[in-house]
Amino acid sequence: MGKALRLSEKWFRRGLWLVAFVFAGFLIGLGGTLVGDLPKVERRLEIDDFLDRAAAERLRADIKATQRASREVQDNLQQARLKAQVARTDSRSAHETFQNWLSTRRATQLAEQDPELVSRTRQLDALKQAERAAQTGVEQQEQAALDAQQRERRTREQLTTMEQSAGEALRAEQRKVELRVFLYRLALTLPLLVIAGWAFRKHRHGRYWPFVWGFIFFALFAFFVELVPYLPSYGGYVRYAVGIVVTVLVGRQAIVALERYLQRQRAAEAMPDAKRREELPYDTALARLAKGVCPGCERSVDLKNEALDFCPHCGIGLFDRCGSCSTRKSTFARFCQACGTPGGAGFTRLVADPA
Repeated sequence: MGKALRLSEKWFRRGLWLVAFVFAGFLIGLGGTLVGDLPKVERRLEIDDFLDRAAAERLRADIKATQRASREVQDNLQQARLKAQVARTDSRSAHETFQNWLSTRRATQLAEQDPELVSRTRQLDALKQAERAAQTGVEQQEQAALDAQQRERRTREQLTTMEQSAGEALRAEQRKVELRVFLYRLALTLPLLVIAGWAFRKHRHGRYWPFVWGFIFFALFAFFVELVPYLPSYGGYVRYAVGIVVTVLVGRQAIVALERYLQRQRAAEAMPDAKRREELPYDTALARLAKGVCPGCERSVDLKNEALDFCPHCGIGLFDRCGSCSTRKSTFARFCQACGTPGGAGFTRLVADPA
């Protein structure tokens, strides 16, 4: 038994399946680009959209001004500390010089040195005052630096409180945007799935079946694969729910189709043998015979058994003899494989001519 399809027809069908997959690939690429760009229909939200802009800008300006003032204070503090260090050094040096001179004065007990003693004491007091003034400048700058730091911290705390409230509002709005974008994607992919189901039912065997199957592959991929990376946390429920509904519908349709098929088979098995063979499509009959099953009831039969001329399950004729050369041949063959006589010419059953 040969295969049901001609060799060229097989390759044409393989080429058409390739067309279907290529068509599906381009549709998937287009659909993926479209699904990925859907969030662009919504404006990108930022935390500033939920802040009191005037108050926030004022606080940010205060922080910048405080930071500038803090830097200036730090520079002034460094200068004040350097001056205080110089004043302490000068005072210490003058004090040591004075102590040395005073020791000499005590040793000599010269009265003419008393005015110089008074002068040196005044100079030492002046240096001490300068040292104290420099230290006071350091303390003032340290206080200014501390005030600037505290003011900046308070301002930042106010801004942080505002931003936290705005962040909560931003997250709530982002969840709404996420839901809308998900509904956009669902509104795009779900109808494709419905159209694919309708096309499968009505046009999968039509003239343009490669494009129909390509669209079906695209719709299934778009809904069950392409949509997955963009699903929110609750999106999986929709996806699985739709999958369950589709499975139930397809399963119900399969059950109904099986029942109809069995009814047709029972009705066909009740028909006369010749009429049953006439109504069976040629390619279908050859395909079933090639699989080792009866073309009429599709049950397994031993076609290599030369004593088997009728199906033991439904009674349809499987083999007869050519009316021209008496060669045993299939009842579904259009021509005798031995002499080429058309199958309808000189029909003779093996039971009528056992020789």
